[in-house]
Amino acid sequence: MRLVCDPTFCWLLSFLSAAIEGILTLTNSSLRLKNRLLAALPDEVYQRLLPHLEPIKLSIHQVLYDTGEPIQYIYFPHSTVVSLVATMEDGATIEISLVGREGMVGIPAILHSVSWTHRAFVQAANGGVRIKTEHLRREFDRGGALQTLLLRYVMASYTQTAQTAACNRFHTIEERLARWLLLVSDCVNADDFSLTQEFIAEMLGTRRSGVTVAAGILQRAGMIRYTRGKINITDRVALEATSCECYQVIKRVFDQFLSAPLVD
Repeated sequence: MRLVCDPTFCWLLSFLSAAIEGILTLTNSSLRLKNRLLAALPDEVYQRLLPHLEPIKLSIHQVLYDTGEPIQYIYFPHSTVVSLVATMEDGATIEISLVGREGMVGIPAILHSVSWTHRAFVQAANGGVRIKTEHLRREFDRGGALQTLLLRYVMASYTQTAQTAACNRFHTIEERLARWLLLVSDCVNADDFSLTQEFIAEMLGTRRSGVTVAAGILQRAGMIRYTRGKINITDRVALEATSCECYQVIKRVFDQFLSAPLVD
């Protein structure tokens, strides 16, 4: 028996199907644009990754990978800040790099590393997407645009780590705090975020009392507002002027590699 579709019903089905497809396309597009690495990829490359990308909510202090443990997933943060932290034998820690919407978490796995001496954990929580390591590594090993982009990102991350080491050695706590707050702001694309002074001190490798004094100086100068673990950058221009040159060095490197042309 042949079934005949009522014209109105058929039109409704067609409309709903097109609407759902449009919503999915818009959702995938908005997810892509929230991470600058994914947004920089040619569409053909992104479409190959898309079936394997999984939206995920990240929670504060969540460990994404630890020293020497297998890295099962690669993460592309949105409005999230991830710290890469080195830990000493006595338990002391210091941040060696920050990852936000400009990057990805899981470089050692992409480079087929067999060991690493740092861990990655979430310091400001929100969302992102993740992909199983084997899927991204397969696309990386093809060569082309993704490999070029991620190798550029590795170089930019190396620059950030090197500049951070120099900054921690040569610059004042006020300059370092200003640099760090600006980088966190760039990671989340916002001027408001929640961080305690104790945590900031741990990341900067200094005492909490030093952060308290430096934060007070910045606040009295009208650059930030700090209350109960919540930080608001109120005068970004002045904060950039107070920061050492390290912020502009790091920002410039990331902006340059993300805007450079790619060939698939």
